[in-house]
Amino acid sequence: MNKPFNKPDLNAPRYRKKTHHIINADFYKRFFKKYPKYKEKKNTEIHKVIKTFNEYVCQEVVNNRDGVELPESLGWLFIGTCKNAKKNNVNIGKSIKYGVRVSNKNWETDGNIGKIFYTNWSTKYRFKNREFWRFKACRKFKRSVAKAYPDNWNMYRVMKNKYRIAHLFNFDPPKSKLNGYDEFES
Repeated sequence: MNKPFNKPDLNAPRYRKKTHHIINADFYKRFFKKYPKYKEKKNTEIHKVIKTFNEYVCQEVVNNRDGVELPESLGWLFIGTCKNAKKNNVNIGKSIKYGVRVSNKNWETDGNIGKIFYTNWSTKYRFKNREFWRFKACRKFKRSVAKAYPDNWNMYRVMKNKYRIAHLFNFDPPKSKLNGYDEFES
């Protein structure tokens, strides 16, 4: 039996949480103090360089199976394939259209979903308070992953439940199985 779907009230009062932007006037002061040779550059030029770099990183994460290692050994970004959650994943657009609760079954990806993962566990050089670092993808990055994932969903790494991400990066095959193995002779 289909449950009726109540359309959300678009005129209801909203709570907007405060945002904190890292690239602000204080950032530019510290940047010019650390790198005085860029003092003649405008803030908009520096912001454009940062934005272009971030777009390149996002493109490489989507196109590369193993993801991207961030500069300065800050960690890894990659896309992983996960099994769909056990609870019902509601398709809001179709539910509003038909008036009943419609589930999103992800048929084009065999029920799998794509997630963006960030880890700094296996970085070469440990840095202070690395446990407190996190990554939150911007809307543009999320949408590019959502658009590209259904086309190449089987290209990305499969993430198992309760499996540490660190094991993906420090995997070393046992030596005994490789003795006498030649990849050109099958």
